[in-house]
Amino acid sequence: MTHSKTLPQPMDKAKKVRVFIWVLLAVLVAVGVIWYTVFTLNKPAPTEPTPAAEAQVVRDDSHRVTSPAVEKAQLVEFLDFECEACLAAQPVVEELKKEFGDRVTFVHRYFPLPAHRNSATAALAVEAAAQQGKYEQMYAKMFETQAQWGEKTESQAPLFRTFAGELGLDLSAYDAAVADDKTKQRIKKDIADGTTLGVKGTPTFFLNGEMLTLDTEAQFRQLVADAVK
Repeated sequence: MTHSKTLPQPMDKAKKVRVFIWVLLAVLVAVGVIWYTVFTLNKPAPTEPTPAAEAQVVRDDSHRVTSPAVEKAQLVEFLDFECEACLAAQPVVEELKKEFGDRVTFVHRYFPLPAHRNSATAALAVEAAAQQGKYEQMYAKMFETQAQWGEKTESQAPLFRTFAGELGLDLSAYDAAVADDKTKQRIKKDIADGTTLGVKGTPTFFLNGEMLTLDTEAQFRQLVADAVK
């Protein structure tokens, strides 16, 4: 007798419809989370702006990327990952960090500009990565790939999630952090401080609490060098 393998029974029509609906709902929920997150971050906060007396150039939870044994100065940068000027300034800042990082605490703060459609989304991705100890890696990734995603009108959240995977992040935890209101409030706090302190564009630097007006790289270097004497 010839035996034949039992083939899987075809899915009945009603079951197919149910599966299709659940898959569609899952996709809509995922897309909805992404767009809700982006919208609510860019939406003006209903609360009053940070009072001038309460605005801080540096907060306890600000991202410090150097830890000098003896701090002689602090250099704070308010930045936007989609900003071409920030990208241009990054190599200069990295050089200064190598030269003065043993004496200067370099601090990054978020300041996504409304004109950049994905800058707030990028800040969310970086902050979500920071919660898994990968702030500097995601920070660098954003600037390395800015030409790939900058100036796009559609959300780049899926691409940023791909970056998270490439960095070895727990994607479930990453998704939860991106959607968490605490993550958005963390970025909004930086924006509120920057706005109150007079930040209008990026990058804006504060050296020992004083906003810098920079004309040349040489001037920037000299100001930092003078601060550590």
